Amino acid sequence: MAVSPDHAEMAACWASFDAAWYHARYAPVLDLMGVTPAQACDFYHEHGVALCHAPNPFFDEEWYRATYPDVAALIAQGAWRSGFDHYLNVGLRDHNPHWLFDEHAYRAAYPDMTQAGLEQAGYRNGYDHYLRAGDTEMRTGSCFFDPATYLALAPEGEGSTLARPFADYLLRGATALPWRTLSPYFDAEWYARTYPDVQADITQGVWQSALHHYLCNATPLAFDPGPLFSESFYCAVNPDVLEAVERGELRNGYAHFLRHGVHELRKPCSMLDLAQYMRDPAIQADVTEGRARDGFGHYLTARPDLRPAAPPAVTEMQARALFRHMCAVRLPLLLAAGIDFSSGEPPALSVIIIAHDQFEMTMSTLASLRANYAGALQVIVVDSGSRDGVAHIEQHVKGIEVLRFAGNIGFVRGCNAGLARVVAPAVLFLNNDVDLQYGAIANALARLMADETTGAVGGRIIRTHGVLQEAGSIVWRDGSVQGYMRDAHPAVPEAGFVRAVDFCSGVFLMVRADVVQALGGFDEAYAPAYFEETDLCLRIRAQGYRILYDPTVCLVHYECGTSDATSASRLIARNSALFTRRHGPELRRRPLRHDPLQARARHADAGRGHVLFIEDRLPLRYLGSGFTRSNDIITALAELGYRVTVYPVFRPIEDLATIRAAFPDHVEVIHDRELPDLGAFLQERRSCFDAIWIARTHNAARLAPILNEAASSIPTDRIVVDTEALATCRDVAYERLHGLASPQPFAARLAAELAPLFIARQIVAVNGAEADLLREAGFDNVSVLGHAQVPRATGPGWEARGDILFLGAVHDQNAPNLDSLAWFSAEVLPLLVAELGPDIRFGVCGYVNPRVDLGPLRQHPNVRMLGQVADTAPIYDRYRVFVAPTRFAAGIAYKLHEAAANGLPIVGSPLLCQQAGWQEGHDMLCADITDPAAFAAQIIRLYHDQTLWDTVRANALHRIATEQAPDAYQERISDIMHGLFAPD
Repeated sequence: MAVSPDHAEMAACWASFDAAWYHARYAPVLDLMGVTPAQACDFYHEHGVALCHAPNPFFDEEWYRATYPDVAALIAQGAWRSGFDHYLNVGLRDHNPHWLFDEHAYRAAYPDMTQAGLEQAGYRNGYDHYLRAGDTEMRTGSCFFDPATYLALAPEGEGSTLARPFADYLLRGATALPWRTLSPYFDAEWYARTYPDVQADITQGVWQSALHHYLCNATPLAFDPGPLFSESFYCAVNPDVLEAVERGELRNGYAHFLRHGVHELRKPCSMLDLAQYMRDPAIQADVTEGRARDGFGHYLTARPDLRPAAPPAVTEMQARALFRHMCAVRLPLLLAAGIDFSSGEPPALSVIIIAHDQFEMTMSTLASLRANYAGALQVIVVDSGSRDGVAHIEQHVKGIEVLRFAGNIGFVRGCNAGLARVVAPAVLFLNNDVDLQYGAIANALARLMADETTGAVGGRIIRTHGVLQEAGSIVWRDGSVQGYMRDAHPAVPEAGFVRAVDFCSGVFLMVRADVVQALGGFDEAYAPAYFEETDLCLRIRAQGYRILYDPTVCLVHYECGTSDATSASRLIARNSALFTRRHGPELRRRPLRHDPLQARARHADAGRGHVLFIEDRLPLRYLGSGFTRSNDIITALAELGYRVTVYPVFRPIEDLATIRAAFPDHVEVIHDRELPDLGAFLQERRSCFDAIWIARTHNAARLAPILNEAASSIPTDRIVVDTEALATCRDVAYERLHGLASPQPFAARLAAELAPLFIARQIVAVNGAEADLLREAGFDNVSVLGHAQVPRATGPGWEARGDILFLGAVHDQNAPNLDSLAWFSAEVLPLLVAELGPDIRFGVCGYVNPRVDLGPLRQHPNVRMLGQVADTAPIYDRYRVFVAPTRFAAGIAYKLHEAAANGLPIVGSPLLCQQAGWQEGHDMLCADITDPAAFAAQIIRLYHDQTLWDTVRANALHRIATEQAPDAYQERISDIMHGLFAPD
């Protein structure tokens, strides 16, 4: 954050008296008194201050005194000459200077707006930054003023020249646009229609604009900002808000809603259910990524209630016709530019394409193939008796091999003819009516060659009108076949993970060349087509190879075949009977055709069992708070050979790329459903799952009634409840810390928390202490499963590091990590600054829920807010001491093990040391969290003593290596699952 010298004049303007503006603003009074512009300053100080005049357009004196009555009282007592005097001297940090700027909201909205950053760059506060820099950067200081909206309202030709929208608005005066809406959060036009008396007052000059009236009137509960917020409704259903307004803590209900209620998903009016609206992951993602301030703002901008009805869906026939048209349009371009597959390199892949006429489509497919993969390819085009441009296709496409036949020999014989010419280690059978999506060829090649047991790879095939043709295919016991998830949306979770399948369509089938050549290619008994790829895949599987479906291999198939419907039906019936006779023994091992069995039949391999894993949220590692451990468990289960389906209690807001990257690619992640959908999901998947793993005790309580209702569809004798951390332990520690009276005895509270565990056959605790509590409560089916870590002792040594680090997630205002940060920054950090110098920095890294207010931390001059980072290794390598000042918690803090594994010595609370089973003074340093001086002393000691630093670091790394080894962790999970599947 740097100060531009070009903006120095703005710094002078907002913090000083503006004589020209003042004389124009208060002209009636000044003209009456005969005051000239040169005399304006003297008049302001002698008389204007007493008249509540503003000194410049950026400070509203009258509003300031009305908003802060305590300041007005001090002015009356003579402590301050004016509100402006008070603001410049003491109000800068936590008071607002104008009704259209919110200091707190401005700092909270922009992570770079820390007190240290402001001071370092020479800004006095957030308002100073806003006027000198933020305004030019199109930032906003109030949800009631959107700079882009204001620029759009400027006279034609002026909007593009305005460098400072907010300053321009104040300088022009709100009277320039009295009835225009400046942001979604205030509907000025609606306001004028609804309150005609206000309109009259504005016309008479009592108020500058509708927005000015709304934000400054003396009876704020009497006015609504727009049709979708009702003061009377909001205050009636939220008595806590009304009480706060009556105490003078809030201006009105809307002030509460914009700061708190909108994030708590409270209803703004009877007709809008904000919680329901925010269930849409796309909307949540828009808010999380800053494309909307909050769900209410998103709704006000999108106004789905005013959208016209969606147009009718495009039919498959219409889409095919459009594709043919586009191929014809594209053809002259392809003929003019040419397509070139020439290469001096040995090809990694041979591609066989059969073409019977359809020149335009064939050329389009070849162009898609060339654009999709830049490496060396052997492309074999089999001209099966074409009478159009295919008959001389080599004139337009360089570097291809053409096998020409006088008549239509069909797909099967054509592919086999091409197979005899293959020279690459992999061969792709590819239809001539497809459009390959990004990375399809490279992804398929990588998947095929990654494991020598993989014999063939197929992909996600999308039909012309945007629905799935298949995501792998199923063979049923009666010999019938089914494209899995046909007609579903291509992004459904069921189509989003890698798995072994019975077969993949010959539209795109990549096979190991030596395997398919040894089998003689397609069986020509199926000629000219149909069931040939099904037969080939089963023969490949019989040789011990797997057929893999990979969703990253994606293509659009236009299904523009040359066979008529009658002949196709006849061929399908004939070849189906042939297939059933040829593969009778194998078919008898397949399931009977039954829709609820699709989720089981979609897998060609038996695996070790199918586990349904249920968590609060999809356990992304950056979320911390036990989610990292859940992610490790899912990964271990998958590596042990279990099929895993992950189901969240709360629908995720993350994008699909983030979700898929967070888990092994062969794990199914249900990203489009949540708790209310679970009952129907279990019914749809009846008899599919072999075990259920429930993360967190409170989820056992949530799920117990749902599982009872679905008992006939689920493995009731194979349910694991992983307590993760006992909330009772954490809550009691919190009460003790704050001297609160406990509402119930510990034993009674623990018993209530553990009551839902009746559903579990196996219970998992995160450490021995909590396992003992569970056993004392009467549970004899308890296992202990901690964390997995790999030591990384490659970072720099003591002398190359500096500063202090905290890394952890903050999910809500009651989070232990937030309590730790507040205590540490307020009580310990000042002591460290005094001892280690003013340049010492406290780095705070990790996920923070956008609804959590970290304003005080951001404003601390010695705090460096690092936010969420993709790779924490460079962060750990930069700092010298890790602090974990946890004052109340349960389970084991993952951050403790992670910091140690990254070679960063720790100063923490005795509570964490005890939970981890570590030795105080040996594996980490500890100090009482009620004694800030003692905690600071331990940090200073570790910070200065290199020998101690090296010793503690080595001891903690040894702990990680001996206690957190991934192999041992996986073995513990294997034992838990073995016990689950073992007969009683």
